[in-house]
Amino acid sequence: MNISFLNEEKQYRRLFLAGIVNGIGDRFSSVAVLAMLLHLTGSGFAVGMTLAIRLIPSLFFGPIGGMLADRFSKKTILVVTDLIRILFALSFLFVQSKEDIWIVYFSSFILAAGEAIYGPARKSAIPRLVHKKHLVKVNSLEQVMIGIVLIIGALSGGVVSSIFGPNVTYWLNAGSFLGAAAINYTIKFPESENGKKGEKSENLIFTFKKVILMSITVQILFFCEILIASIHGIDNVLISVYAINEFHLGDVGVGLFYGALGIGLILSFSVANQLRKNFLVAGLVCLLLEGILQLLLSQTHLVVFAFLIFCGIAFMSGIGNACFDTILMKEVPEQHQGTMFGLLATIINTVLGISMFISGLALQYLTPRALGLIGGIAYILIAISLIITISTKAYRKRGTI
Repeated sequence: MNISFLNEEKQYRRLFLAGIVNGIGDRFSSVAVLAMLLHLTGSGFAVGMTLAIRLIPSLFFGPIGGMLADRFSKKTILVVTDLIRILFALSFLFVQSKEDIWIVYFSSFILAAGEAIYGPARKSAIPRLVHKKHLVKVNSLEQVMIGIVLIIGALSGGVVSSIFGPNVTYWLNAGSFLGAAAINYTIKFPESENGKKGEKSENLIFTFKKVILMSITVQILFFCEILIASIHGIDNVLISVYAINEFHLGDVGVGLFYGALGIGLILSFSVANQLRKNFLVAGLVCLLLEGILQLLLSQTHLVVFAFLIFCGIAFMSGIGNACFDTILMKEVPEQHQGTMFGLLATIINTVLGISMFISGLALQYLTPRALGLIGGIAYILIAISLIITISTKAYRKRGTI
């Protein structure tokens, strides 16, 4: 993995490291919290409720986070949200019985709200901190970061919790927020970052419309992201279902398959950072191949093949995500990127939550493999439709020259 370009991107290196520290701590804690809920209640209802609560804040705080990122210092937002979350990360220490579960719900809501504000600030900080020639490399490295968090967090979180107890993971999570805040504090942003407070505020929806309408590429990409999210809920639900019900691997299988996703995301860097142009087409081709792999996954009965296919799915997804993020960072003006990323995250998370809910209901009537087959076909149809749309527009454009 050639990451020599990071020698020129000292500020981004700190942002990347803070993301690793923050993400691993959060994964550790999430595994312990969900296991604790199952232990206290003996039911999956509390787990489902907690997962649902984590999606709700993005509806309200995603747009607010994007707006704040465009109007105030991103560095301040990153540091403050990390510090505030320390207290709520430690609040899980006080959960001892069913009567205390409200603490889990409340703190999960606040932690998710913090992430909804933190996310747009962090993402819109990237094009301000790195050279434009390195944008695709950095965005592919962001997928590596997610992969590292998945591997270390998902595979190790349960082990640490079972050996040392869940309380240790809560302390580790709080420590990770403190460490990430300390690292983010050392980042030096461009001087223009300090000149935003006097800028005239625009209506949130007006800004969003203006950004969407300025580029056909952004419109296609925005539509594509929504469609992907509507199908992605199937994948999220089926990972654990495949591991436990289809391959009979139990919790170990869940960790194994999440680990495979992490490996695929890390490997995607080797290809994604080599791309120089045609990002939209490359992303859609990866989506097409991801759909084919999802289709194959629904038909395989061998654990080894399933593991390799999960690696391949994440590999394609990592390349596609790097391409799509690079397009947005190049097409959307810097002064509106926070708003764009905040609202886009809000819409995607909302669609994803609805998709997960519908997928759960669908499993009452369909087998997991049938649902997986439907998801794979949907990915393929979306990719083919958008590739045809792009090709048609390009042909018409050449015809008018």
